[in-house]
Amino acid sequence: MRPSNKSRSRNKNNNRRNTNTSGNIVNRVFDSTGPEGRVRGTPQQIIEKYRGLAHDALMEDDRVAAESFQQHAEHYSRILLVAQREAAERQAEQAERQAEQQAQQAERQAENQARQTQQQQQKEQTKAENAQPNEPSNVGEGFTSDTDEQPDVVEHMVATPENKPSNRSPRRKPAKDTSNEGSQVVEDQPQPT
Repeated sequence: MRPSNKSRSRNKNNNRRNTNTSGNIVNRVFDSTGPEGRVRGTPQQIIEKYRGLAHDALMEDDRVAAESFQQHAEHYSRILLVAQREAAERQAEQAERQAEQQAQQAERQAENQARQTQQQQQKEQTKAENAQPNEPSNVGEGFTSDTDEQPDVVEHMVATPENKPSNRSPRRKPAKDTSNEGSQVVEDQPQPT
C-alpha cells in the first residue's frame, strides 16, 4: 500500500525546516519567547532587547525577572559568539586558500617565464649555429674543425639492398623463332673485351 500524499508533504516541510537552520546566523532573524512575550530580531537585537528588559526589571526591584532576562540575553550572546568564531575561521581558511592560489599562480608564472627564456635561448642558439660557416676560421685558437670531431660517415654505413651496385647481367630476351638458335647462342655468351 502506498503512503498518502499528506505524509509525504509533511516530510518535505520538515526537511526544509531542518536545512534552514544552517547559514549566516549573525544576520538571521530569530523568534524568542521570553518571560514577557515574544522578541523578534537578529541575535544582536535580541541581546540588546533582553538586556534592556533586565535593566528595567532591576529598576522595578524584580530580581527574578532580571535574572531570567539576563539568561536569555546570555543564550543569544553565546549563539552570536559561536557564529562570529565560525565566520572568522571561514575567513582565515579563505585567506589561506587565496594565499595558496596566489603562490601557485606565481609559481606557474615563474615556470612559464623560465620556459620562455629557455625557448628564446634555444632559438638564438640555433640561429647562431646556422649563421656560422662550415669550418671555423679560428682553428689556431683552440677550436677544432667539425671533421675532426665527427667520425667518417662512410665507414659506419650499413650496406642495404638499395645501396648495393647491381652485379647482374642484363636480362635475356626470349627467343621468338627457332631458326635463329645458333645465332642466339652466340649472342648469349659474353664476348671478351
